[in-house]
Amino acid sequence: MTQRILVWDLPTRLFHWMLALSFLVAYLTGESERWALLHVTAGYTLLGLIGFRLVWGLAGTRYARFSAFVTGFATVRQYLSGLLQGRPRHYVGHNPAGALAILALLLLGLASGVSGWLVYEDIGGEWLEEVHESVSALMLAIVVVHIAGVLVSSRLHGENLVRSMLNGKKEGEASQAITRNRPLVALLLLAGLIGFWGWSFSGADAVGLPGDNRIAAPLAKPDADEDDD
Repeated sequence: MTQRILVWDLPTRLFHWMLALSFLVAYLTGESERWALLHVTAGYTLLGLIGFRLVWGLAGTRYARFSAFVTGFATVRQYLSGLLQGRPRHYVGHNPAGALAILALLLLGLASGVSGWLVYEDIGGEWLEEVHESVSALMLAIVVVHIAGVLVSSRLHGENLVRSMLNGKKEGEASQAITRNRPLVALLLLAGLIGFWGWSFSGADAVGLPGDNRIAAPLAKPDADEDDD
């Protein structure tokens, strides 16, 4: 007999929504000099979150671990086939298609963040900036596909997967539930994020103005041949 059980621990849920927020902010501010500080801060936040998720994928609770949802392509094909037929197999944790999207987002997010940092440090030239923009655009496409998949799966399975990532609960047997929500880890993650954001924006007179902050300062480097007054 199935019931509503705890599947997603608090750190996993916090990571999910903070990653979505940081990517959205970084993407929307990518073309604006005025919001450069916000863009850089969001990019570093995204990288930090991915670093946390890689660790949590090894040390987290049952369904947060990579071993619980990383499968072969044959399993993904079987799930997608069932999805197209309107009879997808129900998974307590991530379904194979969702797992594939998550892995893709982690890899693309890492590539986007690292390439963005290299561009920020004036390493690589214009070609690397194009790589950064292309990877970010591909990541956005995966996000759109992922959201569409969540909506379709929610309808076919008769459960709200978005709400599940808010309250951590899905349909399953009592024996399949996780026993710990790990609030202390979530609190430490949130404290780290707030601390980084506070350090990033400390001393900034206006959010995103180049040169207002120690992070954004290199965006306003003086010309090498400019005479000192």
